[in-house]
Amino acid sequence: MTESCRDAVTGDAGADAGWAERHAVLAAGYGGRPDPDDPAQVLAMPIVLHIPKADPPPRSALLEAAATATVALCLDPRVGTDETGAPGPWQANYLAWVGSRIRKVSRRARGAGWRAAQEVDGITVDVDGAQARALVPVAVGALDPRIRKLQIGGTDLDHDDPGEIPDGVPVLWINSALDMTVGKAAAQVGHASMLLAGAMTTEQARAWAAAGYRCAVRDADVGLWETLTIEVVRGRAIAVRDAGFTEVAPGSMTVIACP
Repeated sequence: MTESCRDAVTGDAGADAGWAERHAVLAAGYGGRPDPDDPAQVLAMPIVLHIPKADPPPRSALLEAAATATVALCLDPRVGTDETGAPGPWQANYLAWVGSRIRKVSRRARGAGWRAAQEVDGITVDVDGAQARALVPVAVGALDPRIRKLQIGGTDLDHDDPGEIPDGVPVLWINSALDMTVGKAAAQVGHASMLLAGAMTTEQARAWAAAGYRCAVRDADVGLWETLTIEVVRGRAIAVRDAGFTEVAPGSMTVIACP
């Protein structure tokens, strides 16, 4: 992650009086409210992936950027209250989304489309030149036209070999047997980073924030995945189970996060 982006993500969590309140929202879990009758009122977090045509980023780095941007937005001061108790500008949409069935929709952008996405409320993260932007959740029928025009599918990235996992960072393991597109995988690692932050203590999450929510995303083969599922059963790892709206069967375990 670049230093300028890292500063934007971390802010000053150590001195932020609203930190514990925002973390408590994630720690309490989410979902439970049924979908509205009008599909246009369904809430979703858009994730915009910067995938230039000429020089696309490594898949793993792009997914790390997506996971980091998601959790950074969920713990950003603008989703909470300020020192006077006044709600932040993103709080209403964020809390409504957290209280419903969590949905994320990934879209790809390049050139002017990527630049336009920077003007829509959200957080951009850069990991080794790979960039993703998590946007404030919104009803799908009210999606900003600059985002609506971006393509959801049509582009994927080859699996890469990102090398050794850095010491001391959580790992988000992707179930390679599901062969998810990069857009689907971006949504799933975003879910995983939220679950991981919520499972941490307030101080653990604060320390992760101070490190810029750095994480590693790796593919798990069949053998490793079986081992990871045992860690989930033992309570030493956290699994994402998909609702099955796109690409995978309902209940599929897509990502396992290891602190």
